[in-house]
Amino acid sequence: MSSTGELRHTALDALHRSLGATMTDFAGWDMPLRYGSERDEHLAVRTKAGLFDLSHMGEITVTGPQAAELLNHALVGNIASVGVGRARYTMICRADGGILDDLIVYRLAETEYMIVANASNAQVVLDALTERAAGFDAEVRDDRDAYALLAVQGPESPGILKSLTDADLDGLKYYAGLPGTVAGVPALIARTGYTGEDGFELFVKPEHAVELWQALTKAGEGVGLVPCGLSCRDTLRLEAGMPLYGHELSTSLTPFDAGLGRVVKFEKEGDFVGRAALAEAADRASQNPPRVLVGLVAEGRRVPRAGYPVVAGGEVIGEVTSGAPSPTLGKPIAMAYVDAAHSAPGTAGVGVDIRGSHEPYEVVALPFYKRQK
Repeated sequence: MSSTGELRHTALDALHRSLGATMTDFAGWDMPLRYGSERDEHLAVRTKAGLFDLSHMGEITVTGPQAAELLNHALVGNIASVGVGRARYTMICRADGGILDDLIVYRLAETEYMIVANASNAQVVLDALTERAAGFDAEVRDDRDAYALLAVQGPESPGILKSLTDADLDGLKYYAGLPGTVAGVPALIARTGYTGEDGFELFVKPEHAVELWQALTKAGEGVGLVPCGLSCRDTLRLEAGMPLYGHELSTSLTPFDAGLGRVVKFEKEGDFVGRAALAEAADRASQNPPRVLVGLVAEGRRVPRAGYPVVAGGEVIGEVTSGAPSPTLGKPIAMAYVDAAHSAPGTAGVGVDIRGSHEPYEVVALPFYKRQK
């Protein structure tokens, strides 16, 4: 939120309103929740394509001769090993191992990186990186106002984008980015997303956001592209088993508690913030498995919500972190942390306590949905 307490607006704000979007406060930003039916928007991304405004995300640029060393110290991943033009999913942790945020780091040039943080954590991440930069020959720059971010996601997205750019999309791997122009607009074109589908995220100057949105809309007219809000983005990422900060990830969990210990690279050179605590967490996890993040599929129609207890044999064995009706499966689904003893797919007798009623749920492996390659 701005210093005056007013909601921040993206460069596409007037356009969203002209499309009849239902707006909502999300991390201090006035963002489109949906334009019409969130189920229709969800299914469009799964079968055709959807267009999202993600300009609320927090971009932070790190430059300088020791940019790689700084990021290796500040984050849990091995950022120095990321090639130019590639991206990596990683996390920033506190000294006690708690997760401050999950991030995508793009290496734009030999000594230039762009970190994309969640909107709700962007200031926290910026402050932590600035503090951790002490002693490194590197600069941390707040670039949140320098970018608008549009995402086109779904099986038709490569064709839509190809009609607007001569960039080598076929050669662009997942978790890679390249500079190019889209509909005449200079952009960083990244093959990333949060939907479980193929797609692209386009980082552009805010003053180019409207013309790019309109060009993408026109290019997608014949193949079923629709504007999409944050509501379907949430159900898409839930079906894809992707964690959301504040739900599956928090400062009270280490990456090992979240089942994402693989992002922590102990083998990289030098010390990093949280190393000692994370080594202990890794050891604990190997000796005594923490609660495991699992998928739950409802047998009935009642929808579980974050915070609802997961039960078995009259005992609480876990807690729901995210829940929603799944348009793809046609049933309510949830992600939940449950005791290791009840985490195997098909475990019998597991339910969710929904306002005093124990509703039966099937334990399944994540993700609920995987796109056909």
